[in-house]
Amino acid sequence: MTERKIIHIDMDAFFASVEQRDNPELRGKPIAVGHDGERGVVATASYEARPFGVHSAMSMRLAKRLCPQLIVVPGRYQAYKEVSRQMHAIFHEYTQLVEPISLDEAFLDVTHNKPGIALAVDIAREIKAKIKQRLHLTASAGVSYNKFLAKIASDQRKPDGLCTIHPSRAQDFIDALRIEKFWLVGPKTAQAMHRMGIFTGADLRAVSLKHLTDVFGKMGPVFYNFARGIDERPVVVDYERKSMGCEHTFEHDIHKPGAVIIELNNTVAELVRRLEKHDFEGRTLTLKVKFHDFRQITRSITQDKVLRDKDTILPLAKQLLQQVDYRDHPIRLLGLSVTKGATREQPQDIDQWVELEFDFKEWDD
Repeated sequence: MTERKIIHIDMDAFFASVEQRDNPELRGKPIAVGHDGERGVVATASYEARPFGVHSAMSMRLAKRLCPQLIVVPGRYQAYKEVSRQMHAIFHEYTQLVEPISLDEAFLDVTHNKPGIALAVDIAREIKAKIKQRLHLTASAGVSYNKFLAKIASDQRKPDGLCTIHPSRAQDFIDALRIEKFWLVGPKTAQAMHRMGIFTGADLRAVSLKHLTDVFGKMGPVFYNFARGIDERPVVVDYERKSMGCEHTFEHDIHKPGAVIIELNNTVAELVRRLEKHDFEGRTLTLKVKFHDFRQITRSITQDKVLRDKDTILPLAKQLLQQVDYRDHPIRLLGLSVTKGATREQPQDIDQWVELEFDFKEWDD
């Protein structure tokens, strides 16, 4: 059996780098891309801002406090989307097996590649060079025999890095890896693992499959395999979109019923616009609410008919809202999502939202 050759490409500080490329006055300066408002969130910080502790998903207010000279730049989604398209054109010069993860990163399966290049690392090197030459941007690349290791490798030598994890060295690499660096291990999962005495890949590998499954459910077997360098997932070219949603973080918390209903109406209108634009059909509606203290809940309802118009969705959204006690718990964020594939008997978890809290007013996906 031919050993797979997987590359993960990750653009360096993508949004910020595009802004610095397109505006020479921003080069060499600490910038953050995002909405400069009371509830604005950093989408991407330039490498000049990162030594101050500024990073993505941080509140813009905190970012400006950490770095007083920070320059906040509004996001330009269409510009980033066009650069992403150009980047993918480069990928397709080498293989049709390209799996987009986001605008700025993707997996490539180059086991059988168009130029017939033997070593995946040589392909990664060529791709990085073409991105720099044609797009005037830098990317980091990870190379290995599966997606898990290629993803981790791409983070090792940022920015403008290139790292290969060879099968013969993979287990030693994983054993020494801090658990926070594992793909799909977020802060809360890392804390849970720390309580279990898991701090490195070696610690994780020492835990039984049963114990991991008992604690982490369906992710247990995934973590068990990752600790052993096992990841059989293929590079998927054509993803079927399973959900479509939108959400909004408010400048000020809301709790009065009238204000909440108005925002719910606005969210439904935006959701319907997106459903129509993408010709998306789903039968499960999920309401997402984040309160002032960052506590978050979701409520879902599944119908026998397709959810596509305001007259159908708005009454359901109001029905879900009635299940939420917000009178004494002001709302920070409100979101709605329609999901396909769910039934009354088999509800489906909602874990994909089209727009995050990065409040780019001009974004139009």
